[in-house]
Amino acid sequence: MTAYKRGDMVLVSFLFSDESGRKHRPAVVISSPTYHRSRQEIVVAAVTSNIDRMLFGDHLLAGWKEAGLLFPSLVTGIIRTIKSEMIHRRLGSIPPRDMTSIDLNLHKILGL
Repeated sequence: MTAYKRGDMVLVSFLFSDESGRKHRPAVVISSPTYHRSRQEIVVAAVTSNIDRMLFGDHLLAGWKEAGLLFPSLVTGIIRTIKSEMIHRRLGSIPPRDMTSIDLNLHKILGL
């Protein structure tokens, strides 16, 4: 099994929230190494190239190219726990300045 780390941009098979289907889409690993050591799941935040529709908890990526994406994108407030086998491959890494903003948004989303 490939080890993924917090801040990795990965390609996953995402189930739609209404469970009507699946779509391959990029996501950011947001769970910690400690979490990964004790579980077979990974917590990710969905990514979209629809940058015209920013909602609460979304972050526009400054370093989208560094993250391995083909288009300007934003990390959404949509958080999922997935089995590590659902990850097809690693695309790149989120730059530290973007990860800091994502972390701040996670605190807001979760009310921490």
